[in-house]
Amino acid sequence: MSLPIVVAITGASGAVYARRLLNVLHHSGYDIQLSISTSGQTVFQQELGIRLELDNFDPWTLVSAEVETNDTKLAKTVELNHAAEPGEFRYCHFADFMSPMASGSARSAGMVVCPCSGGTLAGIVNGNCTNLIQRAAEVHLKERRKLILVPRETPLSLGYIDNMRRAVEAGAVVMPAMPGWYHGVRSLDDLVDFMVARILDQLDIPHALIHRWGDDA
Repeated sequence: MSLPIVVAITGASGAVYARRLLNVLHHSGYDIQLSISTSGQTVFQQELGIRLELDNFDPWTLVSAEVETNDTKLAKTVELNHAAEPGEFRYCHFADFMSPMASGSARSAGMVVCPCSGGTLAGIVNGNCTNLIQRAAEVHLKERRKLILVPRETPLSLGYIDNMRRAVEAGAVVMPAMPGWYHGVRSLDDLVDFMVARILDQLDIPHALIHRWGDDA
């Protein structure tokens, strides 16, 4: 049985990236441990019109029950991962420090903070651990596990840049939400898939979300 992937959603713009990432992981057969901050909840409401009930969370507000018939890239990704059935969700409230992701003894295949707010980034590099998301990130750093941070801020202050530097020095992968345009972009969905594809690459998860540079057309 594969290890779960920890996903955290915080209050930066870019809810669409998180939603697509969760759908791809879920339908590709990967178990997910999910936590959402109150600011992340607000961003989902503002950007996607999705109301997330953090005290009574329903994962079906974020993922589709089945792969949509016209989503050929996701269907191919599911096939590449030999997913016999979708993965399972475990929701962990951001204030629940008794959650498995708060302990180094609970193993995972990695953690993704997507999107990652500036406050969350600062909390992680300073070891504040004021909520479960920051604590889980600290666990992944101390256990030398993959930690992927996806900030989306522009322009950047010197303090923000320094926090990204410190995160990288601590062992995290800092992956700003800066999609490329060289892979045959035809829609906004293609740009979203570019970022999700790069996240999956860091997790060593096979996918068919983008046409890779140098591959035959």
